[in-house]
Amino acid sequence: MRRENQSSMSQFLLLGLPIRPEQQGMFFALFLGMYLTTVLGNLLIILLIRLDSRLHTPMYFFLSHLAFSDIVFSSVTVPKMLMNMHTKYKSIPYAGCISQTYFFILFADLDSFLITSMAYDRYVAVCHPLHYTIIMSQSICVTLVVGSWVIACACALLHTLLLARLSFCADHTIPHFFCDLAALLELSCSDTSLNQLVIFTAGLTAIMLPFLCIVVSYGHIGTTILQVPSTKGICKALSTCGSHLSVVTLYYGAIIGLYFLPSSNNTNIKNIIASLMYTVFTPMLNPFIYSLRNKDMKVALRKLLSKKTYSFN
Repeated sequence: MRRENQSSMSQFLLLGLPIRPEQQGMFFALFLGMYLTTVLGNLLIILLIRLDSRLHTPMYFFLSHLAFSDIVFSSVTVPKMLMNMHTKYKSIPYAGCISQTYFFILFADLDSFLITSMAYDRYVAVCHPLHYTIIMSQSICVTLVVGSWVIACACALLHTLLLARLSFCADHTIPHFFCDLAALLELSCSDTSLNQLVIFTAGLTAIMLPFLCIVVSYGHIGTTILQVPSTKGICKALSTCGSHLSVVTLYYGAIIGLYFLPSSNNTNIKNIIASLMYTVFTPMLNPFIYSLRNKDMKVALRKLLSKKTYSFN
């Protein structure tokens, strides 16, 4: 089989979603609406946190970064998918494909670290409320966010550099709607054992370790809640963690479904559905989860709307 390296590679072909041609228009409108909802909803969260001084707390500091990450994360893949559905022009340049892989890994890992930082914040708020302001100081919050960015960038860069050194076979067809790392490795004619090893080790660092930290945090939170004598105190503690726990369930539920459930003959379809879950659905649902389940966000939204109404009058 003919070999082509990165210098001679010009483009890949993205097969996109496994839908019928007559359904393209319906799915295009659906995913366009979901993408616009994602962008506008997360921008609204950032705006509310920026404008309302009562939301200048560690939890909302992490939430604003998560909202920004979700906007970019969704923008890495969805616009290209929509363009392919609308124009039927499914090719993507080699450099564009490598760049898309880098940013996809970067913001997927960043989401994981930010969600873990938020879990730690909830652990301190419930288990050590008297020392909350001391433990969750501004310097600690900034360190957690900066550390999340640095580790996520390092993981994404490592994967991308190892991917760029590979040679690819004559078949450049990617059975996905974006340049998925696993799909690209299957197209390579080179030895990908080092790439697979890095995927395993970096996956432990970026996905499993944060997930275990979240589980441990909520284990301590659950123990603390059970020791609360009053029902009112239990409800308050649960409301404090409810929104974040919903986001954790959505994010890691899709990942567990993708990587840990038994494979079937429809493995590629399963991969695409799981990818849609954490690149399209989860970033879109996060603003609704934090706005509908959070009293402070509701108050900030009503305050903003009342100001706009008053200015128009």
